[in-house]
Amino acid sequence: MKTTKLVTMLVVAGLAMFFAACSESGTNVEETLIAEGDVKSSEMVEYFGDTCDFSAVLSEEEVVGLMEMREEEKLARDVYIYFYETYEYFVFNNISKSEDAHSRAVAYLIDGFGLADPALEGIGEFNDDLFTTLYASLTEQGSTSLADALKVGAFIEEYDIADLERLLETTENESIKRVYANLLRGSKFHLKAYTAALNRLGEAYEPTVISQDYYDEIIAGDDDTDDNTEDTDDTFVPGTGVCDGTGPNA
Repeated sequence: MKTTKLVTMLVVAGLAMFFAACSESGTNVEETLIAEGDVKSSEMVEYFGDTCDFSAVLSEEEVVGLMEMREEEKLARDVYIYFYETYEYFVFNNISKSEDAHSRAVAYLIDGFGLADPALEGIGEFNDDLFTTLYASLTEQGSTSLADALKVGAFIEEYDIADLERLLETTENESIKRVYANLLRGSKFHLKAYTAALNRLGEAYEPTVISQDYYDEIIAGDDDTDDNTEDTDDTFVPGTGVCDGTGPNA
């Protein structure tokens, strides 16, 4: 899904949010957040290999996809940082750290293929004006209440899932596929975590980007994840050559 389409969706749908803020306490949500950590899948390691290969010449479509995903993951991180500062709700703190690792993983690919990184340093600052517009719109819509912010988070993860599914279909590069596949797993974890947090508030979430069936499948846990796995270390260690969706690490 192109970013311009997302802007249109935001205008048309308005992310109709009506819920009041509530307490952040609840062990079930915390357990979900532990489970949503970006877990390395041994099956993916075996399939995609354990190192990045930057020898290929990328297509224009692959380059555009990397630039888009770098900004998109930063958008998610920046919005969640804003919401954590607004509500001090631990869901946003946990997931913003994960999104930072995701953004750095894409940056590692961009650097490895000798491309110019489009990302800007400041929170809410983007090379592409459309992402600047999205940041302003999403943070405004999530500023009414905690539940509104959680629904924005779930919406962003839906958006990421749709884009990652599309990008996986348009690349044959194994290193890019490896990272995108792991980012997709992370986005599914995050969507589950936001849904669980809303459930703790007594509210339901209805998907607007992906289909209801696909959403239900994700929430039911029909993927290759282990809900009892501990959070992984997202520390960024440049130059190790390890290629996965959490960025290079030792």
